[in-house]
Amino acid sequence: MKFTLSWLKEHLDTAADVQTIADKLTSIGLEVESVEDAGARLKDFTVAEIVTAEKHPNADKLRLCMVNTGDKDLLQIVCGAPNARAGIKVVLARPGTVIPVTGEALKIGTIRGVESRGMMCSARELLLGEDHDGIIELVSEAIVGAPAAPALGLTDPVIDVSITPNRGDAASVHGIARDLAAAGLGTLKTKKIDPVAGKFPNPKKITLDFAPEDRNACPIFAGRLIRNVKNGPSPQWVQDRLKAVGMKSISALVDATNLIAQDRGRPLHVFDADKLSGNLHARMANDHEQVLALDGKTYVLDGETVVIADDSFARGIAGVMGGEDTGCSLETKNVFIESAWFDPVRVARAGRKLGIISDARYRFERGVDPQSVLPGIELCTKL
Repeated sequence: MKFTLSWLKEHLDTAADVQTIADKLTSIGLEVESVEDAGARLKDFTVAEIVTAEKHPNADKLRLCMVNTGDKDLLQIVCGAPNARAGIKVVLARPGTVIPVTGEALKIGTIRGVESRGMMCSARELLLGEDHDGIIELVSEAIVGAPAAPALGLTDPVIDVSITPNRGDAASVHGIARDLAAAGLGTLKTKKIDPVAGKFPNPKKITLDFAPEDRNACPIFAGRLIRNVKNGPSPQWVQDRLKAVGMKSISALVDATNLIAQDRGRPLHVFDADKLSGNLHARMANDHEQVLALDGKTYVLDGETVVIADDSFARGIAGVMGGEDTGCSLETKNVFIESAWFDPVRVARAGRKLGIISDARYRFERGVDPQSVLPGIELCTKL
């Protein structure tokens, strides 16, 4: 499980540096797999500004750029990025700089007969994402000649901790902070989560349809209907936080659930409420019942698998993965938030049997705090 130092310090009042924190985590039985300081990894990259970008004399798709690096003389760079233009701030690699994606040092080169004395980098070249169609455009306030890492928001070390199957309580930033506080490395910050007042009765009824011997499969299930949401890209701070720990930003609705899972260890699922038929039921699957999951695969279930269903069909594999048919899209207007507690043994069994690996399964099979069911819904509503 990954988290940044600043994220941890939102839950833990401590002056400890990253190495002290890593050592303490190891001493209390939480194995630190790595501590990555992206800022240090990119220490040789600087901010530059394109002054001119003219057509290459010998190639239609290349630009001949004169670049202000903060030194007295401009640097000549040949660039093939479609967004290379005068006036933008970029990430500069000078000759001799090791490019992360290749592991090789950049050399002065000649491209179609014109010398190029540097590189303006894409996200992919810096291992910051898959985008390689254009060079990174920094904010206009970035200072030419300064290190690029701060302008990229990469001043925050990332700690990766291995969570054993019996430590579900530590599978969140808050859980890690709680353990460190108990070990004497600071004070845990308690954040009161105030409920959000409802404006209308929830029209979706929830029932737990289990035989007596299966009641422990899902003893707690809460839900909330939210109308007139606007789905789209998440705020930049959410995107940056998820990206820092290796998670891809998808949309505001999905990112909110991923953020809460990472922050509080509380898995949630969001349905497109308009795609649900009637009410919701937590129940055991029927033999040979099928679910088209969010990974695009159809799974055939047996009577030992817990599902979340509406009045028509099973819509998700409880604690493992939601269904494609009721998933959210950019057109989603009304959502139903699911927050429940599922039996870890049943979740683990279903995940292994079906061959599904998911973040929800990772957390539920390790054990999720049942007291987080309602706070999880409140946090998601606020986001």
